[in-house]
Amino acid sequence: MTANQFRPLLGERGLQPAPRFLAAVPFRRAPSLFHLHYSDRFLTLVAGAGAGLAAAALAGLPEAGPAWLSLAVWLALWALYLSVVNVGQTFYGFGWETLLLEAGFLAIFLGPAATAPPTLVLWLYRWLLFRVEFGAGLIKLRGDRCWRDLSCLDYHHETQPLPGPLSWFFHHLPRPLHRAEVLANHAAQLVVPFGLFAPQPVAGIAALVIVVTQAWLLASGNFSWLNLITIVLAAAALDGGFLGAALPGSSAATLAAPAGWQQAAVLAVALLVAVLSVRPARNLLGRRQLMNASFDPLRLVNTYGAFGAITRVRREVVLEGTDDPAPGPATVWKEYQFKAKPGDPRRRPGQVAPYHLRLDWLLWFAAMSPPSAHPWMATLVTRLLEHDPATLKLLGRPTPFPDRPPALVRARLYRYRFTSPAERRQTGAWWSRDLVGDSLPPLRLDPVSGGPARRPGRPGTGRRR
Repeated sequence: MTANQFRPLLGERGLQPAPRFLAAVPFRRAPSLFHLHYSDRFLTLVAGAGAGLAAAALAGLPEAGPAWLSLAVWLALWALYLSVVNVGQTFYGFGWETLLLEAGFLAIFLGPAATAPPTLVLWLYRWLLFRVEFGAGLIKLRGDRCWRDLSCLDYHHETQPLPGPLSWFFHHLPRPLHRAEVLANHAAQLVVPFGLFAPQPVAGIAALVIVVTQAWLLASGNFSWLNLITIVLAAAALDGGFLGAALPGSSAATLAAPAGWQQAAVLAVALLVAVLSVRPARNLLGRRQLMNASFDPLRLVNTYGAFGAITRVRREVVLEGTDDPAPGPATVWKEYQFKAKPGDPRRRPGQVAPYHLRLDWLLWFAAMSPPSAHPWMATLVTRLLEHDPATLKLLGRPTPFPDRPPALVRARLYRYRFTSPAERRQTGAWWSRDLVGDSLPPLRLDPVSGGPARRPGRPGTGRRR
């Protein structure tokens, strides 16, 4: 994912260049290997090293060595990804980035597969899962009124960032079922998490309820790896009997006790997490709860939450280009398609999670505010005008300009809504859309500055193909 997307988004010629960020932000605020050196080639090496270590860990290769080797591999994976996230700016500013980092840091101290996982680490995972669920529940209860009157899911399946293949069907469920969905969500996030700290079988039942809830969310939309990693975290609250039945051949009786040095390291980490948990816990109890915030530059203990506010109307930025250097009413504008975000109304929403399409997500935010709030949009237009291959790889296929760059690019704002069942049968379309207006006027490449420049005169309306 980093190898595929980082360079066009954050590389030397990216939409938010990491070298510029590194020059402005000191190491103590954003610890990263890239403070030592950044180049697109070095980024590729870091991404390749991470993928190689992850493949080795998945294959169990570190288990063939001494116990400290497993710890070293997971420590390296955490440090490499922290280096990426800490310079990722807007494009890595999602709650599941810090969730992966926090969970990955705790994984360092689980020990090799042949060793019983330390009980303290399992309790730290429960504390992490509690903050993920309870934080998400509180942010909703304190946020949009529709969470309190149970009407949020009348809109959310349609207006969420990246709807999935089943989102159209979820949206058209009867309203009483939408009310039931919200009530079940409140129960799963505000009540059930307390059961994680209870004796078995209560803790296991609480974990299974969370798993079922996350599976429902996984089916209803594309939320990157948030749902899957939450399901994995829930395993820390399941008892050995359940895990033994779910994973035949595994037995806690065959696992060795952790070494003394590992137990000492776990105790130190538990004390560190306890100290660093003070601010996230105060945030949970505070009236001005922050969502998806980190209180330390290493992102060891964080606060979580999502969708405290729900949009009622879906707007989408649609980028269009033309070969016509002097567009008028007869000009044909060709639309750029993206890999997941709504574009062509006849294209069914796709399943992309757990893969995270960062540009598609950020364009969902861009549609809700003026272009000045997202300076990277102008750079994106510049890269399209330059016909930049790395940027074009972030977009869907086929590209509307396969052989040469367009003369002009503009951004238009549309209101999208899911078609009704009757409209779907009649037209075959999943979406219906109406033009709201221009988000960016027609822009051409300025030969002097190298950036986008507004076309002289009033922009023509043109027609869209």
